[in-house]
Amino acid sequence: MSRRDIWVDFGLSGLAKWLSTPPASGLEPREVVAQAIGWGEGAYASTLFSDATRLLDSSLPTDVINVLWSAAVRRAYEEEAPWLDGRAWLREIVGLVVDRYERAELGEPHGGEGAKIDSGSRDAVLAEIEAMAAPLTAATENDRQGAVRGVVPALRRVVTEVDPDLGFRLFLRALKAYGVPITESRYVRYHELGERFGYHELVVDDGSLWVLGGGESTPSSREAY
Repeated sequence: MSRRDIWVDFGLSGLAKWLSTPPASGLEPREVVAQAIGWGEGAYASTLFSDATRLLDSSLPTDVINVLWSAAVRRAYEEEAPWLDGRAWLREIVGLVVDRYERAELGEPHGGEGAKIDSGSRDAVLAEIEAMAAPLTAATENDRQGAVRGVVPALRRVVTEVDPDLGFRLFLRALKAYGVPITESRYVRYHELGERFGYHELVVDDGSLWVLGGGESTPSSREAY
């Protein structure tokens, strides 16, 4: 299975969706990771390993990783009392993947190779984040269920300091998690970027994005905020 054949959101952004959906509510995070690792004949495992090691090897502070993860799963984060040590969590994910490979429960790693990144791709992702900075900030900071501050700056840092592919997927995950509305033209651009990164179209949107129709105006917030 190639990367383009992975028809669900993959890597850390996909894992965040798994952990934030009702079926996962009765499972421990490690159990959810184990389920994800086994998906797609090992293709999902490769993408988890790739995303996690990129962040672990980066210079991003742990509190920035915590902000990104909290926004991805829509769970409140307070710098003084973080609910999760992001780097410890990433190391645990990597360890679970490596353990499955060492026990030969998965075939050779495949599907995790990233897209070829150029400055144009990086600039394009940054432009989309900037265009949605105000509504995304309002949504993440004012949410009653999972208020998180500093999401947009954290996303910028992932794109510029780590990987625009991962940054784009975490950006999409935050839009989906917090129900931030987008226009149809922006929706088209997201799919164009997804094509550039080699995504299956369902990675960009599996019905989770809130796309405004022709007769809708952009509301300031969802009722959930």
